[in-house]
Amino acid sequence: MNKDKQALVQSSENYFASFHNMQNFQPTAAIFVDVQNVYYTCRDAFQRAFDYRKLWKQLDGQYSISYAFAYAVDSENEGQKKFQSALRHIGFDVKLKPYIQRRDGSAKGDWDVGITLDVMEYAEKVEHVFLLSGDGDFDLLLHRVSLRHSINTHVISVESLTANSLIKQSDFFHPITQEMLL
Repeated sequence: MNKDKQALVQSSENYFASFHNMQNFQPTAAIFVDVQNVYYTCRDAFQRAFDYRKLWKQLDGQYSISYAFAYAVDSENEGQKKFQSALRHIGFDVKLKPYIQRRDGSAKGDWDVGITLDVMEYAEKVEHVFLLSGDGDFDLLLHRVSLRHSINTHVISVESLTANSLIKQSDFFHPITQEMLL
């Protein structure tokens, strides 16, 4: 085959390969999970646990998951350690914060600032941000990253236990339903 024909065949092969890749293109996404919020809202609303594996499969079928973080409280509880290990196995980067017991008996293990910093850092690197939390403190965050980075924001949470301001501020609200539970 002469060089011109060979170049034409090579060009056609590249064209069809790139067309195939375009058909399989998935938008990029980052997932941020407020584990405590998801646990307590699912427990209070449904008396059941959230199925993170099902969530991953659903999102991975529609998006290219670039980043996935689960924010939890560090605990010596073996059940919690197994749960965190399962999250890692699914694909989440699990971030732990020490559980602080105050002298007055109250406790603290809040990840709001950590989640906010990570969303601000990673939002510019993806097309979709998924926040699993019903905490209204995140409404301004979603507004800011949506404007600043022209991305789509999604909230996944139990509707009856999610702040209205967060639902309104997200581009897409996905209520947690029975089908998303263990």
